[in-house]
Amino acid sequence: MALVAGTDGVHVGQADLPAREARRLLPRPALLGVSATSREEARRAQKEGADYVGVGPLFATGSKPDAGEPLGVERLAEIVRAVSIPVVAIGGITLDNVAGVIAAGAAGVAVVSAVVSADDMAAAARALKRRINEARKGAAGGAAG
Repeated sequence: MALVAGTDGVHVGQADLPAREARRLLPRPALLGVSATSREEARRAQKEGADYVGVGPLFATGSKPDAGEPLGVERLAEIVRAVSIPVVAIGGITLDNVAGVIAAGAAGVAVVSAVVSADDMAAAARALKRRINEARKGAAGGAAG
């Protein structure tokens, strides 16, 4: 479908087309993302051509009840250390916990409920962006100091 639609990329889960096959079918510079819940899955995704891994659910989430047990920030940090490609965290991420997710090494986050359940979705998205930027500055300052 991504090829027919001319998308900029595709994201596959562990039960979807294997990353190696998706990469073979999807010409660069199209992006390939792969879901991972462990270091082994993330390493395999990287080896098979993924440009990034999506890791989650980090926390309990109401938007995808069948997402599985929450991984937590410690497992996220393990996965981040295991690969050299960006790791995007997903699942139950809120304004209250996003700084810890970024501090654990996530290159970015994917959110649904934290924005769409807010009375003012634009304000919620801006607040998340602000908190992420603050966390990144804090992480950079810690690395330099």
